Amino acid sequence: MAISDVQKKGSYLNVFDDGGKKISELYVSSSMELMGIAADFYVVKDGSYFKTYGSDSKKIAELYASSGMSFKSAAGSSFNIQDGSYIKSYDKNCKKTGERYSR
Repeated sequence: MAISDVQKKGSYLNVFDDGGKKISELYVSSSMELMGIAADFYVVKDGSYFKTYGSDSKKIAELYASSGMSFKSAAGSSFNIQDGSYIKSYDKNCKKTGERYSR
């Protein structure tokens, strides 16, 4: 199911479809931060991990965020991480799909 928005309300992330209907929610601890929203998943940073969740708010996968890695963007079916001088692209299963030099 397509995700149109994810909003934080109190200790929860509420996930909405393209009709504005809430389709799921995820409890978030104080260490979790919403990073970005793609077409059918969203990305949360939890401590030293980037975690992907589906429209049902079930965890899909996680990626260890080594020092020097920072979230850049999410769109379509992928998300991008800045890792030193490189932009690395990952799919929702946290499998690297490409990289490019960015300096």
